[in-house]
Parts: sequence; structure tokens; C-alpha cells
Amino acid sequence: MSFKSFLILVLTVFLSCHSHIGFGQKKVVFIILDGIPADVLENTFTPNLDEIAKMGAYSRAYTGGLKGGYSETPTISAVGYNSLLTGTWANKHHVWGNEIKAPNYNYWTIFRFLKEARPESNIEIFSTWQDNRTKLIGDQLAETDFIKMDFAFDGFELDTLTYPHDSEKLYIQKIDNLVSYEAAYQLKKYGPDLSWVYLEYTDDMGHRYGDSPQLSAAVTVADEQVGRIYESIRYREEKFGEDWLILITTDHGRKAEDGKDHGGQSDREREIWMVLNAQELNPYFENYTPAMVDILPTIARFLEIDLPENAVKEIDGVSLIGDISLVNANAEVESDQITLTWVPIQKAGKVTISYTTTDDFGLTGNVDNYIKLDEVDLSTSKHRISFAELPPGKLKFWIQGESNGVGVWVIR
Repeated sequence: MSFKSFLILVLTVFLSCHSHIGFGQKKVVFIILDGIPADVLENTFTPNLDEIAKMGAYSRAYTGGLKGGYSETPTISAVGYNSLLTGTWANKHHVWGNEIKAPNYNYWTIFRFLKEARPESNIEIFSTWQDNRTKLIGDQLAETDFIKMDFAFDGFELDTLTYPHDSEKLYIQKIDNLVSYEAAYQLKKYGPDLSWVYLEYTDDMGHRYGDSPQLSAAVTVADEQVGRIYESIRYREEKFGEDWLILITTDHGRKAEDGKDHGGQSDREREIWMVLNAQELNPYFENYTPAMVDILPTIARFLEIDLPENAVKEIDGVSLIGDISLVNANAEVESDQITLTWVPIQKAGKVTISYTTTDDFGLTGNVDNYIKLDEVDLSTSKHRISFAELPPGKLKFWIQGESNGVGVWVIR
């Protein structure tokens, strides 16, 4: 064999062994199926969602923030999307309706966290609503440091020549189908690191017909669309040995009366659901009710994103995978004291309690200066603080355990 032939052979073997740089890499796709109440989903034929749940888990969950409290959040579509994207409720991210008038981009999306941590990562979106990219993610806006999606497949609802708008919203169903096929193709061929798929038609059927055969039929169609995406993920896992997290949810429930509307704080409007293929879910997911804001920290932990400490103290959710110390912080205000409470997940350990009077993070994205108050046993589940120890005005408390922390605000 000549030296030239030897070099060609070596190069061929090298390229064969290294042609898939992402071999074994962790990747995530999350899917939002708009406006499907948990009880409707559970009573509808959804074989693909059922199969994914068998691989991992299904759970009812909630959105809407603290009902009657400082973080109460409208059960409206774009509001829910942004709670997922930022891991915060509307009192922080400032998206209060579908108009998306003035998002607070100091609260980063999961896409920006990943790009800042690993700029070489590939992020993609497949959406029946363009505003998800242009307004919520803030694609190429100065306020988001010009984050740019590596691939975007959206905006077809604006093409009224190809997709003329009809009263039955069949054009939305066609776009959903197109979006799901493209997502399946891109995920199968390229395996992006983090992707968002958004499908709308189920919400349209809910608004038009409420709890009805039409809504159930739309859910079954959405399940078929999820199925082709899931097939691509299984292909990537088998072909390239990649480790995929697929997480599917909805953005809100619907009113109990007829299932047509949403936006309020009734139990059915606040109730959502989650389907994950993850097999190592923690006791919080298994024994309590997870929240929309838990999705960001779950994705971040799965992808091993090192979140900045100042941002961590603003995230309202906790991870559904891996070790966690505590969840569900709350504050009860009495005449002369504040009682902080939490739910311990681990059996032993300490928590450090600190507070700040500033909201520099929300106003400018800068770091808030937290002052340590005390260190107590995790298992006590509560700690009382006299108002005499605290300055007046808004207080942001942070309760830090060994594996995670949780925050709560007090506004006097």
C-alpha cells in the first residue's frame, strides 16, 4: 500500500468514527399543545403521548402563579409560554396577555441561558405562531443581546395566500401539520441541542366548541403530530446514542362551565399537565404537583447548564430531575412578624435564609445584595422573623438548601 493510500484509509476511518460530533450528547425538545385541559387529555385517544408517558411519566400540574398572591399570573397562552421559557411568573417576566406589550428581558429564556453557557449549541423553533420567536424569545433584539435562533420554522399564519383564513380554523390545523413534519425532519437529520415545537389548533377548537367531540378529535390529531416527532427522537437515540429529554405540556386549562374560555384563576383554568420520557424523576415530581415554571430548571439540569447565581435566585421553579432539598416556599405576614415556610424533600440538612430589599435584577439585570438572616434545620419547615429585624418595603427572601434554593417575595 502506498503512503497516499494509507493516508486516505486513515482519513476515511477517522471521518467515519467522528462524523457525528454529538454522539452520546444530551438534547431536549419541549412541545406545547395549546389549551388542552387535563381531563380532556385523559379521556381522549392519545397513543403516542401514552407511549412517551410509559417510558417516563405523566402528571397533572399547574400554572397561574400564587393564586391571590403577588405572583398570580393570567391563564393566557403567551403568558404561560413565557412562564415556561423563563421559569418565572408574570410579576417578573411582565407578559400579561397575548399582545406581549413589554416583556422584561432581564429574565432570560432557556434558549439564552444555553447560548450564553455554550455558544456553539444549536437552538431551533418550530411554531404556528411567529410571536413566540420574535417577541417572547426576542430573536435578534438588542434587549436580548441579539440572540438568534439557529433555525426557525414559523410565520405561516401570516401567509394568507397559501393559508387563507377560514372560520373553522382549518388553516391552523394545516400549519400545525406542516410544523410537525418539519420539526420531525430537522430533529431526525440534524439533532439540534434544544428545540421548541408549538401547535395551536387544539386551543382554537376549545374556544369554538368547548368540551366537545371537535376538541377531542383535535387532541388526537395533535397526538399524531407528536408521534412523528417522537419517532425522530427514537431514531436519533438508536442511530447516534444521543440522550434525549422530550417534555410535552399545555399552557392553560379551560373554564369548567363549558370549556370554551380561559384566563382566570379557577381550578380547571389553572390545571395543566406534563408528559416526559425522563425515568429518574425526583420525589417532588412523584409526590407533589409540579408547575409550569419547573420546566426551565429541569431542562437546565438535564443539559448541565451552569446558571448564573443571580439568575438562579429569581427562578420560581425547581428541577423535576436530580436531587433537591426543598420546594414550595411561602410567607405568612402577621402584625409583627413574617413566617417563612417550605416543604422539605430531603430528610436532613440545613437551610440558609437571606433577604434583599432591592430589585436590581428585575429593573436592570444586575445582582441584588442578599443579607444572611439565619441558618436553621431543613426539617423545621418554617422560620419566624420579627418585623423589627427587617426594613420596610418589598422584601425578597431566599431559602438555600444543599441541593437547591427557593424564593418568595413579601410586599408590605
